[in-house]
Amino acid sequence: MLLREAISDSLLRKYSCIILDEAHERTIHTDVLFGVVKMAQRRRRELGKLPLKVIVMSATMDVDLFSQYFNGAPVLYLEGRQHPIQIFYTKQPQHDYLHAALVSVFQIHQEAPSSQDILVFLTGQEEIEAMSKTCRDIAKHLPDGCPSMLVLPLYASLPYAQQLRVFQEAPKGYRKVIISTNIAETSITITGIKYVVDTGMVKAKKYNPDSGLEVLAVQRVSKTQAWQRTGRAGREDSGVCYRLYTEDEFEKFEKMTVPEIQRCNLASVMLQLLAMRVPNVLAFDFMSKPSPDHIQAAIAQLELLGALEHKDNQLTLTPIGRKMAAFPLEPKFAKTILLSPKFHCTEEILTIISLLSVDSVLYNPPSRRDEVQGVRKKFTSSEGDHITLLNIYRTFKNLGRNKDWCKENFVNSKNMMLVAEVRAQLRDICLKMSMPIVSSRGDTESVRRCLAHSLFMSTAELQPDGSYATTDTHQPVAIHPSSVLFHCRPACVVYTELLRTNKCYMRDLCVVDAEWLYEAAPEFFRRKLRTARN
Repeated sequence: MLLREAISDSLLRKYSCIILDEAHERTIHTDVLFGVVKMAQRRRRELGKLPLKVIVMSATMDVDLFSQYFNGAPVLYLEGRQHPIQIFYTKQPQHDYLHAALVSVFQIHQEAPSSQDILVFLTGQEEIEAMSKTCRDIAKHLPDGCPSMLVLPLYASLPYAQQLRVFQEAPKGYRKVIISTNIAETSITITGIKYVVDTGMVKAKKYNPDSGLEVLAVQRVSKTQAWQRTGRAGREDSGVCYRLYTEDEFEKFEKMTVPEIQRCNLASVMLQLLAMRVPNVLAFDFMSKPSPDHIQAAIAQLELLGALEHKDNQLTLTPIGRKMAAFPLEPKFAKTILLSPKFHCTEEILTIISLLSVDSVLYNPPSRRDEVQGVRKKFTSSEGDHITLLNIYRTFKNLGRNKDWCKENFVNSKNMMLVAEVRAQLRDICLKMSMPIVSSRGDTESVRRCLAHSLFMSTAELQPDGSYATTDTHQPVAIHPSSVLFHCRPACVVYTELLRTNKCYMRDLCVVDAEWLYEAAPEFFRRKLRTARN
């Protein structure tokens, strides 16, 4: 919200004091905000305006880095109420951290009183669901005298009602075993946790500006993250943390997590800074500077979307770029909305972009895969994931946003309500721009044409051997198993995300005609064709 305000008032004149909390998280938005408030402080000073006071708060931030960045700002330490925590390391490196975590859980379970709960850190939904099932199966066959076990998964796309269960007290005679992603590191406090089992692993994204590929890989946590996890055991009383790595391994961990600003697509950041009329975005005062390659790739993307132009040796926003900056969205999604009146499908595009802008609205428990596919079949479109999501939202809306329907169809009701809120916000922005808001009235081709005209940089074509390759870099890619097109072979698709896990996958796909793409960006595709021939 503050970043949006800075677009219209870069001096942030409404405020005399700004508090930036949880500064250690170093998300892309917080890092931009650090630079924006620092710039506002400097410009107020130069213009003789009232000074802007900035208070930066965190439990675990790199104090020297922050103090130095804010011109040698004084540091105030407040003593917390952390209880003592006993830490145990493994004697040998653990090559199978999942098995090591399982053994640790049941060792604790058989020795500790049932009132003392366990928190286990894993990397993602699939691991968590598999571990939860294994724990439940083993718990059925424990000897008499062992407490019962209440196993609770926790990850971002889990339905809200199931997430809330981790905060509820376990029935008498039961021990809660919460198996979580790093969502439980700092965002929330769960009472009753006495033991933490830390695998030392996390799933993180890293962007490659050359290929446009976002790599989602399992990697070691930083020391800061490890201490955050350990701290979960001492919130109410003394606790114990089992680190499933050796002390030598821990000493080799990176001190801090690499800030998101140095490992993600910067197109949104560059658009925001230009909208704030930052004199030279290439020299913007980031706390941790992104690589020049990341910045140049972002500028190239914005130029292709028609958002930027070079004027008097400076980068400036075009009229369409300024309109794009009014939307709190990725630039390609903002451009999609702006193009939608031309294709008479603004209502549909608003829904699709809102669905893509929140965490997944679909809940896919691996243990119930066949059941999920069965109930979703009635929404599935052979034209791709965007139209399928559109069908799901329409039904959700027509049934009065029914939570029972969401549960029956494995739809996350909380996220769907958020979609409705985001959609209303985006629609208001369109109305303020006097954009005509029209509906395609069931004509899905016009929706797909609109997506082709804005997502033309994210295109893949079917190859003679049945595989896919991206149009721009000829990167071999595959359709993600979660896509409704997984068992199909359309000749040409656009996608909204490229992700590498064990393979390079396209996610959120839409079937398009190649001629629509050429129509959208003739020069872009002529250039690619010349490069391919050479």
